[in-house]
Amino acid sequence: MSGDFNDRESQDREKLRRMMRASGISAAVVIGFAAICGSVLWLFLYCRIEVPSGHIAVLTKKTGQELTNGMEIVSVAEFGNYKGIQEKVLTEGRYFYNPWSWSWDIVPQVEVPENRLGVRVRLYGDDLGYGNLIAENATQKGIAAEVLRPGRHAINAIVYEAGTKPKPNRDNFIELVELHEPVIVPAGFKGVVTLLSSPPAADPNQLIVETGKRGVQKQTHDPGVYYINPYVERISLVDCRSQRFNLGTGGEMGFPSRDGFWVKLDGRIEFRVDPERAAEVFVTYNDSVNDTGSDARVEEEIIQKIILPNARSFCRLRGSDHSGRDFILGEKRLKFQEDFQQTLEATCKTQGIEIVQALITRISPPQQIALPVRERQIALQMAERYEKEILQQDSEKQLRIEQELVKQKQALVEVDQEVITVTTEAKRQQEVAVIGANQRKKVAEVELMAAEDQAEAITAKGTADAEVIRFENQAVAAGWQKSVEAYGGSGDEFARWVMLKKLAPSFRAMMVNTSDSPLMNIFNEFSGISPMLSPTADKSDETETPATETPAAEMSVILPTDPNTTESGEKE
Repeated sequence: MSGDFNDRESQDREKLRRMMRASGISAAVVIGFAAICGSVLWLFLYCRIEVPSGHIAVLTKKTGQELTNGMEIVSVAEFGNYKGIQEKVLTEGRYFYNPWSWSWDIVPQVEVPENRLGVRVRLYGDDLGYGNLIAENATQKGIAAEVLRPGRHAINAIVYEAGTKPKPNRDNFIELVELHEPVIVPAGFKGVVTLLSSPPAADPNQLIVETGKRGVQKQTHDPGVYYINPYVERISLVDCRSQRFNLGTGGEMGFPSRDGFWVKLDGRIEFRVDPERAAEVFVTYNDSVNDTGSDARVEEEIIQKIILPNARSFCRLRGSDHSGRDFILGEKRLKFQEDFQQTLEATCKTQGIEIVQALITRISPPQQIALPVRERQIALQMAERYEKEILQQDSEKQLRIEQELVKQKQALVEVDQEVITVTTEAKRQQEVAVIGANQRKKVAEVELMAAEDQAEAITAKGTADAEVIRFENQAVAAGWQKSVEAYGGSGDEFARWVMLKKLAPSFRAMMVNTSDSPLMNIFNEFSGISPMLSPTADKSDETETPATETPAAEMSVILPTDPNTTESGEKE
């Protein structure tokens, strides 16, 4: 009994241990599931970072190593290793970070509007070297060389317009973005490039420096839109279109003539800057006082420094070589005008200016000699006019004579043409008549030959027909001769045979009352011709009734037979 009790007790203890072990596992599972659910809930509610479209998340590390003295922010390479603002930002999306170690701030992305560009100013990094103005590397502090095009950029920065001060609304930004307008080079302009932060040129006293060196570049920009950093490069617009101005704009244009008279003139000059030498003209003649923004108004300097001095110099030097009356006469004035344009073109071309047209519109000669010279000139012109009228009348006279000669020649030509026409028509009619006569002759000859052939054919046919008739007659006569010879050469016998041959087919039978009837006497003379009568006699015998059966006074009916039947009763 005690042994059984001990076994039962041990079994109960084993069951109790199993129950306790099972309850522990279940509790652990429940606790683990609750921990997982709590972790997921805590992660989703407190660790989740939702970055909407058009925004970024700026991260700040709360734990980790302290920043060194040379560090303003934590670079991307050291992300998460140091405390402080991180250079790396989170773009649109969902992220999970531990709020005990991290803090974040959702801010809008940098947006550069249309027709704008953004200049980045980094507030962190290594200091620039001596004399450097632009941060060439991404690890340097200062103005970045590259610009931001219109659009959104995931950069932790504050945006502000150029010429204003930035107004930050937070203290965790690491860059500034300054908005500028792009440079637009219109049609007809050239953009002169000036590099502001490149290495200095070997010879800084040159007007145009080497390509890529600090200063004005020889290569210019064509019309278009250019997104350039205004701290790196400056574009000055030079108008290369045609410009026009009057010589009187700079004051009265005058000079003394060779004989001491004062001559005044006015004109219109059209010019333009040579596009290939726009940079040279800009550096040589530009005055910043006249500039409006990026528009370099070099045309004012060109007029005042190139065209007007050259025009005055030509007028005073060349004008003093002529007397006052030379400027009244047309030929001298025209020659002066041509020399003025040629000289001005050659002089300005060496300075990068193209003269499109240089026209003198008015020359005021001295009044003391203007009236006499004008009257003399009018008299000369009237004399030339009269001479021209005389020449014109002579020309008209000669023209009339030539016109009459032409008419006479035309009449002769018409008569000759008519004679030729009549002669040609007569010849044509003669040829037609000869051709017709020849044709009729040919036809008559052909008809004569045809008639002869036809006569020969008729004669041949008549001869042939006569021969046929003769041969037929000979054949018939020969037949008759043979037939007569068959009857012993007696023609009468042959004639009787022919008659009976014609009559026999017309009778089928003949019955008479007696053999000595007078009717039978007709055939007595033919009783000896058995061949002719045998068919009829046979038929009569076949149809004849015995004397005992037929009355003596009975007459038979003569039935005509088919005339086309032969002696045997068959048709031929």
